[in-house]
Amino acid sequence: MKRVKTLTWLAAAMLMPAAGFAQEAPAAVPTDMVWIMNTLLFLIGGFLVFFMASGFAMLEAGLVRSKNVTMQLTKNMGLFSLACLAYYVVGYNLMYPLGTWGVDKVLSGVWGVAVMEGVGVAADGVDDYSYASTASDYFFQLMFCAATASIVSGALAERIKLWPFLIFTVVLTGLIYPIQASWKWGGGFLDEAGFLDFAGSTVVHSVGGWAALTGAIILGPRIGKYSKDGKVNPIQGSNLALATLGTFILWLGWFGFNGGSQLAMGSIGDIADVSRIFVNTNMAAAAGAIVAMILTQVSYGKVDLTMVLNGALAGLVSITAEPLTPTLGWSLIIGGIGGAIVVYGVPLLDKLKIDDVVGAIPVHLFAGIWGTLAVVLTNSDASLGTQIYSILVVGVFVVVTSAVVWLVLKAITGIRVSEEDEINGLDMSELGMDAYPDFSKST
Repeated sequence: MKRVKTLTWLAAAMLMPAAGFAQEAPAAVPTDMVWIMNTLLFLIGGFLVFFMASGFAMLEAGLVRSKNVTMQLTKNMGLFSLACLAYYVVGYNLMYPLGTWGVDKVLSGVWGVAVMEGVGVAADGVDDYSYASTASDYFFQLMFCAATASIVSGALAERIKLWPFLIFTVVLTGLIYPIQASWKWGGGFLDEAGFLDFAGSTVVHSVGGWAALTGAIILGPRIGKYSKDGKVNPIQGSNLALATLGTFILWLGWFGFNGGSQLAMGSIGDIADVSRIFVNTNMAAAAGAIVAMILTQVSYGKVDLTMVLNGALAGLVSITAEPLTPTLGWSLIIGGIGGAIVVYGVPLLDKLKIDDVVGAIPVHLFAGIWGTLAVVLTNSDASLGTQIYSILVVGVFVVVTSAVVWLVLKAITGIRVSEEDEINGLDMSELGMDAYPDFSKST
């Protein structure tokens, strides 16, 4: 490949005028082309983040027991679809209360009046032709909102009722996530304070992690997970091939998650930045996986694949707060520390008797906090005090609001299945169908 490039350059040089080889400055990009390229970035980034929904579904299906696989798949279909509706009805305009961001003007503004204008973006000049299509921006932001709910699903697996979980999803995606996201990405007080979170280590991942942690504490551990004498009983998943596939899908989707958050592709500088974001994101994931592999070998005498998978994901979460300014070396360090956080975070939760089925809390909350703090290592505009303050503000808000919703649901409908249903499996008790009907229901 290098040879082809060299010959091409020589051929071009031979055809250049004898006046010299000075390069001219790149011509200005026409406004309509900037708009088209920015819109394209949102759309490509959006469908890559959408594909992460299948990654979450496969990861969770692989890490739960076979008697609960159909339930996890159903939850993932339901949560994504409900997130689309909740974000449309109220979430988007809560998140962006400034200016004319209305999509269909449904509950436009912060607490405006619902005015249905038909399906799609209202055709009354809401597009910003110096930026991108409003529909593409809405689509991209919606995918982030739905990803937040996916984080909660895996942590609470194998013992939560379907409909209370889905009701919580509506509140999370329609109210909790958009309100706190508006504080940073909607130009709110955290943004004005100088909080930096490029693609959402805190705004997305720690929010899902805080909600999952709160739910796991209120819900309680699975039957048999912890013995009365304090012993931890490992409960293995049903299909590590699916879990591995899910991890690779999430890894792929993260290029849209972080790369799309550049929010611009209409100039040489922007596309160069997107390229740097891609390579830094990839390096952090690889480092997280390798560190988890080494540490489990050293700690347990054998490599733990589930830790390696979560190590890669923790590396990705860690770099998400600032994937542009680090060098590849710094990306390796940031992602590698994320992998270590998972290896030591999972047993920490077990000591506290907090049952997280898929390791979502160490991956998305612990690594999300680390990634938000790590911004100060490579971005001179970041303030450690502001980063800590913002983490605490978001954490307190999400924990309090999530706890209220979980406790209300627990009091009204109950959130946990019966002991008999949990033992038999949620596939049959909640849904009446098995994911693997040819195999034993007890596995």
